[in-house]
Amino acid sequence: MKEIVEYLLKMVIDCPDSLIINEIAKENLIKLEISADPSDIGKIIGRNGRLIKAIRTIASAVNRKGKDRTIIEIKETKNQESSFS
Repeated sequence: MKEIVEYLLKMVIDCPDSLIINEIAKENLIKLEISADPSDIGKIIGRNGRLIKAIRTIASAVNRKGKDRTIIEIKETKNQESSFS
């Protein structure tokens, strides 16, 4: 499932190299934590949350065979660089 979500997101964002997806599998639960460049977070969420909702729907449909619950969480990576020197 991680591969499908990663493929879909890389087609949408501007900095695909900064995309990191961590898959955490527990009892009856699969959690995907998505980290990306701060400028791409809005693109991942989409207008009114439509894109992330569609990706969650696809992930749930893929996971129906396993009957596990799927959670997709977006975590914003903070810029390490400061604008003040």
